[in-house]
Amino acid sequence: MSDATMTNTATPLVIDCRKVTRTYSEGPEKLTIFSDISLEVSAGETVAIVGSSGAGKTTLLNLLGGLDKPSSGQIAICGQNIHGMSEAGRARFRNQHLGFVYQFHHLLPEFTALENVMMPLALAGQSPRQAKPKAEALLERVGLGQRLRHKPGELSGGERQRVAIARALVNEPNCVLMDEPTGNLDQHTGEGIRALIQDLRDNSGTAFIMVTHDMGMAKSLGRVLRLEQGTLVQES
Repeated sequence: MSDATMTNTATPLVIDCRKVTRTYSEGPEKLTIFSDISLEVSAGETVAIVGSSGAGKTTLLNLLGGLDKPSSGQIAICGQNIHGMSEAGRARFRNQHLGFVYQFHHLLPEFTALENVMMPLALAGQSPRQAKPKAEALLERVGLGQRLRHKPGELSGGERQRVAIARALVNEPNCVLMDEPTGNLDQHTGEGIRALIQDLRDNSGTAFIMVTHDMGMAKSLGRVLRLEQGTLVQES
């Protein structure tokens, strides 16, 4: 494992990705997206992954989140080999330990902001009486305490992304995986999301792994790694 992908801290590892390769079959040929990728991410750390379009950044994020399986190698989250679990077990583990934020918010349009944020708690088996105060407190924390009853269509792009971030955090995950979370936002709104992520990281101990094309945001948040030509290296 290269120094570029290793942490230099005694903080417990949230992500431990070792010699991961992902290939796809195209007829008789195999297409290698990346090979022997290794990565360590500690609690409370933010790692930005940058690279050209088609380099495999989203594929790597999906592997780290257990949404796809590596062709070889091992990925442990909080010490657990997620790809050794059943599909149902992996889904339960994701709900307990991981949050996801995408470029498109993927909020359910027929539900309010509050109901969208309550959803992961309901899937974890919590009653509405248990879930509601947690969701309300988190929406207040991301600056949307006055927008609880608004549906996604009644919110701005930045507000919808804040709801998505609150939804990703409501189960107090060990790690949040973010795929271009500011890609559809203007610069001012994107800066507000960056500041929010920084505050949440600093005050929750949650690790964040973000795929982004925005080098300014990437460098402001923490360690920056570049995925290029199938390898992951430290960005200078």
